Amino acid sequence: MKNIHKRGLLDSGGPLAVSAVLALGLVPCAFAQTAGEGATAQAVPSTAPSASGPGTKDDAAPADQAAAAPTGLWERSNLLGDMGGLRPWLGNYGVTFNLQETSEYMGNVSGGTNRGGAYQGLTQFGLVVDTQKAFGLPGGTFNVSGLQIHGTSLTARNLQTLQTASGIEAEAATRLWELWYQQSLGNVDVKIGQQSLDQEFMVSQYAATFMNAAFGWPVLPSADLPAGGPAYPLSSLGVRARAAFANGVTVLGGVFDGNPAPGVGDPQKLNASGTNFNLGNGALVIGELQYAINQPSANPSDPKPAGLPGTYKLGFWYNSNHFADQGFDTSGLSLANPASNGVPTSHRGNYSIYAVADQMVWRPEPDSPRSLGVFARIMGAPGDRNLVDLSVNAGVTLKAPFKGRDNDAVGLALGYAKIGAHAQDLASAQALSTPGYPSRSGETMLEATYQYEVAPWWMLQADFQYFWRPGGGIPDPADSSRRIKDEAVLGLRTTIQF
Repeated sequence: MKNIHKRGLLDSGGPLAVSAVLALGLVPCAFAQTAGEGATAQAVPSTAPSASGPGTKDDAAPADQAAAAPTGLWERSNLLGDMGGLRPWLGNYGVTFNLQETSEYMGNVSGGTNRGGAYQGLTQFGLVVDTQKAFGLPGGTFNVSGLQIHGTSLTARNLQTLQTASGIEAEAATRLWELWYQQSLGNVDVKIGQQSLDQEFMVSQYAATFMNAAFGWPVLPSADLPAGGPAYPLSSLGVRARAAFANGVTVLGGVFDGNPAPGVGDPQKLNASGTNFNLGNGALVIGELQYAINQPSANPSDPKPAGLPGTYKLGFWYNSNHFADQGFDTSGLSLANPASNGVPTSHRGNYSIYAVADQMVWRPEPDSPRSLGVFARIMGAPGDRNLVDLSVNAGVTLKAPFKGRDNDAVGLALGYAKIGAHAQDLASAQALSTPGYPSRSGETMLEATYQYEVAPWWMLQADFQYFWRPGGGIPDPADSSRRIKDEAVLGLRTTIQF
């Protein structure tokens, strides 16, 4: 990179120079694809995909932000710094690119269908273009992001839980994730293209600390929507509009294709490359009302709010597809009844209502890095057509738990997934014909985690999770007369921003 700069290519400013350096900027993407979630300047999806990452992650940081950042290895925000002047030069043309690698090893030390561990890795690449700097078009943002997923899913191999142990678990693949254009018009912006809804909708700021996937994209839509919904590692074509008002109110709404991976089989394999730009598979309509209190002003000279910051959200989604009943056939008999025709009754449409709350509850001083935050999220759906008809998670996080560790965080959280009424009825009916067959009720999960910042670009995370009634109480494949035993899971994650 430095040699190119010395020859004057970076200083020419012409179209040839822009094209050449954009090509160089794409080299990390090619490396990620051959070496190996996901987004644009964002944390890992989780919790993505953040895991946790993982506020609203689609808004890229200013392209020239890296130019003013510290340059020392242990102080800068990226391992590679400004890459010999490449990053700030691209910033002059409105281009920001980001590369992040997340690697983790998790294993269940008790319970489950098998004992043991699994490695999972995720390389995320994102490219963002500010169209005002690049082309003179004010208010525009172009985004493309990709994923290189490698390793093995512990949940599928050993756990069989509803609440996936890690937010980056997915089928190994190299795939496109998001591809969209956003245009701002005053206090309103509109985004069109391939989008992953877990980056904006149902997001909890404090829940993003945790590794379990249910603290990112909730378990209810993951279990109930076709293909798990347009969330990591999938996405759907659609349009999203957002309006922000001075009183702290923000309104989000969108319409998306109703099935990101139509067909029979594993959705991630049906759309293995992420390039199936589907339309015509029903519609997913989603809306969210947000209210933020005591938020700091963008102007540093403005007085700081007297109260502690918080954000409260109320939302809904509706999917127009047909959904099979979880317990009864078209004649009204239980699917477990030997006389059943085996064809579940069909319900047109599916819907859910949800609420999210994030609130800082303690901070010793207004400028202190130490703070205590709590979150809660609840979501409900009809119990006849859904495997999960209620999901709840709540927890507490402490930032800067120790003196001198300003960017560390420790957290404790609970997650609960209730089995839908008709799915419970089906399990009860099966128990009548199979003595000892376990009933189903719900799955409860506890997670304790600690994030340790080695450097601004390097984070280590130690994690412990415990699951009661995995899968809501499903039978152990080795012995159908008993349910899978409760599980204890240990994990260690490392995340590096390049």
